[in-house]
Amino acid sequence: MAHAELSQASAGEAAVEPPRRRSLAASLDTWLGLVVEIPAALLVVAEIIILFAGVVARYGLHRPLIWSDELASILFLWLAMLGAAVAFRRAEHMRMTAVVASAKPAMRAYLDLVATSAALAFLVMIAWPAYEYAYEESFITTPALQISNSWRAAALPVGICLMGLFAFLRLLRARDIRTVLAAVLSVAVIIAVFWLLKGTLKPLGNLNLIIFFVGVAGFCVFAGVPIAFGFGLATYGYLALTTNTPLMVLVGRMDEGMSHLILLSVPLFVFLGLLIEMTGMARAMVAFLASLLGHVRGGLHYVLVGAMYLVSGISGSKAADMAAVAPVLFPEMKQRGAKPGDLVALLAATGAQTETIPPSLVLITIGSVTGVSISALFTGGLLPGVVLAITLSALVWWRYRDEDLSHVTRASSGQIAKAFIIALPAIALPFVIRYAVVEGIATATEVSTIGIVYSLVIGLLIYRRFDWRRLLPMLIETAALSGAILLIIGTATGMAWGLTQSGFSRALAGAMTGLPGGSASFIAVSIVAFTILGSVLEGIPAIVLFGPLLFPIARAVGVHEVHYAMIIILAMGIGLFAPPFGVGYYAACAIGRVDPAQGMRPIWGYLLALLVGLIVVAIFPWISIGFL
Repeated sequence: MAHAELSQASAGEAAVEPPRRRSLAASLDTWLGLVVEIPAALLVVAEIIILFAGVVARYGLHRPLIWSDELASILFLWLAMLGAAVAFRRAEHMRMTAVVASAKPAMRAYLDLVATSAALAFLVMIAWPAYEYAYEESFITTPALQISNSWRAAALPVGICLMGLFAFLRLLRARDIRTVLAAVLSVAVIIAVFWLLKGTLKPLGNLNLIIFFVGVAGFCVFAGVPIAFGFGLATYGYLALTTNTPLMVLVGRMDEGMSHLILLSVPLFVFLGLLIEMTGMARAMVAFLASLLGHVRGGLHYVLVGAMYLVSGISGSKAADMAAVAPVLFPEMKQRGAKPGDLVALLAATGAQTETIPPSLVLITIGSVTGVSISALFTGGLLPGVVLAITLSALVWWRYRDEDLSHVTRASSGQIAKAFIIALPAIALPFVIRYAVVEGIATATEVSTIGIVYSLVIGLLIYRRFDWRRLLPMLIETAALSGAILLIIGTATGMAWGLTQSGFSRALAGAMTGLPGGSASFIAVSIVAFTILGSVLEGIPAIVLFGPLLFPIARAVGVHEVHYAMIIILAMGIGLFAPPFGVGYYAACAIGRVDPAQGMRPIWGYLLALLVGLIVVAIFPWISIGFL
């Protein structure tokens, strides 16, 4: 996934009106937060231990633990739901804020409360179907542990109720009670209108797809409702008001989307990325690249491109990738005369460039929802990233061909060798991870635990940088980011199922396969569509929603599925980091501490370079599939 995260600001958090109401709500929120965060952090640790024990037993002792995957799967759903609750409390669910941020303060406060109220409405409506689903699962016994499956399924109603409670407490803590009432009433009126129109909506047939999956979902996204809850509201409304489908089915589809065992690698790679930053491994990589290229015109810009290539994909968060690299390079680059706007523009562009670099969570998500081989995706993703790195570097060369480096001292061969020796354990990690998956030595999930143990050992014994005080916050951050990602996957899976059941997928297949120009037209339309989707929805939700629909069409028109995966990932990356809507661009500005207005002009040149690279990748399939 290529994926950037923007906080959901809660209106009136800093206000105290009235003091007693806020004090009670704040105390309850703090206490409940600890009750949720500590178990979520412990679940991350438990998953690492269980999966690493399974790897050791299978490959080291040749006595596999038949129960390890099953126990990991049970705990994984709890981790996802508790993590989603933590993310809700911390206001870290992904949302599009471009429209909300441009509003006046009073309107922004109102829209923030509308977003909270809309999320609360979905949680209230889905709570009973979630309970029914968990009850139905009690009649199923797990094969290895021989326990009721309700132990796993109970995570859904528990997580939903916790998020609902956090939403209610957020409304209580808001500053202006009149704004709160206006927001709640607005959401209630909209829901009531849809409910009263139930008899009118049913006969409309597939027009309801536009009403709910375009109108409702689009309105929610642009109004700043977190993407997961916008998808959930659209799907719930479609099923409840236009079909006779039991709403428990929606919960089942959410469970199915969130429970793919391969997605267990999401929290593990997120934690691994945080470890790489904390132990100094990322800094060592950057220092070595700087010693090689620091004396060349535009050299540190090349280092930024190369460092993002090495670090990218491991953390599961583009924001985390950028945060690991930018603070190391930006001060020196500014001293050399680079403009802050150009720096943040290049940082954003490298975020888009490296979306295909394994073990990208977007690659893992595509594999889980479309059935494409993960190892093939990992192999196919390396060269497209190189092609885009070349086009970016060509633009860097042009822009910095006259850079004054008279004050820069070239590193000696001894200094380069020393930097290489220091960086070698860190540089080896990404290659070990990718080699293990591509060669079939371990799955993406298993290799993430190997990477975590490797990073712990390297950090403690070699770099000797390990801040134990940061461990608990890192585990909580891992749970929150993972929960936010997985809840989107769950609700997007429900929406994709609704689209499929309606016959939309067959109509889409007919339209796309009938395009004049065959595969070339199909690829061109896909690039435009996924650039827009990347700007509005980000990578993972767009992939989960449209991947199962479009990949069979790609095969039907003769496009290799790995080649197609690279094209749409890069297109989404360009959308994600393209202003004014791409949230990744604003994340890069926040990390670089640069006013977004300063990067607006220089980023268009980098986006054009990325587009040229994408066209090259699209025209020459060998770049993606030549080594399969």
